[in-house]
Amino acid sequence: MTSLPASTERALGLVIDLDTCVGCHACVVACKEWNTTSGPCAPLSDRDPYGPEPDGAFLNHVHGFEAVPDDGPARVVHFPKSCLHCADAPCVTVCPTGASLKRASDGIVLVNEADCIGCGLCAWACPYGARELDPSQGVMKKCTLCYDRIENPSLPEVDRIPACVRTCPTGARHFGDLGDPGSAVSRLVASRGGFDLMPEQRTRPTNKYLPPRERDVDLLAPLLEPLPEAEGGFLGWLDRALARL
Repeated sequence: MTSLPASTERALGLVIDLDTCVGCHACVVACKEWNTTSGPCAPLSDRDPYGPEPDGAFLNHVHGFEAVPDDGPARVVHFPKSCLHCADAPCVTVCPTGASLKRASDGIVLVNEADCIGCGLCAWACPYGARELDPSQGVMKKCTLCYDRIENPSLPEVDRIPACVRTCPTGARHFGDLGDPGSAVSRLVASRGGFDLMPEQRTRPTNKYLPPRERDVDLLAPLLEPLPEAEGGFLGWLDRALARL
């Protein structure tokens, strides 16, 4: 079994803003594309993708939830989830072959597929459901933070970030060193009240989430009121609704 490093030089990870994520799944598509064609997990297999029972491996997922507050209108929260690169990663310590590991240089949790036997113990140990068994190769796959991109000097500086961060159209995903209190991501977590997912599991995840901001119900009220029927279709409704603001 693999031991965890006592400490890491950096703690690279993601900060995901639940206020600006719109659930477009661009991050899911970018992750799938990169790790099927170029990334260290390549290929991510798909079996019968257009048939009645498709099967395959994805490293990133986006879940949607309807939040109903005590007062005010309901809202939908989109919740992206992938490996959280935990400081106390149980997926690493349960691995019987040492295939799961955590790098001391940057804290990224990886799988050495050459040593993986597909036993699934790491998937059972992970409380976040972040491990995927590739159905064709029979080995475990997971988010690598696209280390092959961030360490690639041949790429332009703007591209040396995970594929999901590079492609996010709303800027909801941020990447950096969360072990450095002065980094942009650490300052963002401090200013917005960033939180750990399921802290009761005591895994100390590196990735953080920023909570949705409070909505100004008074500002939204005109859009929530029914409008009398009139000519003009949707554009007419939109014009009259905006005129109320």
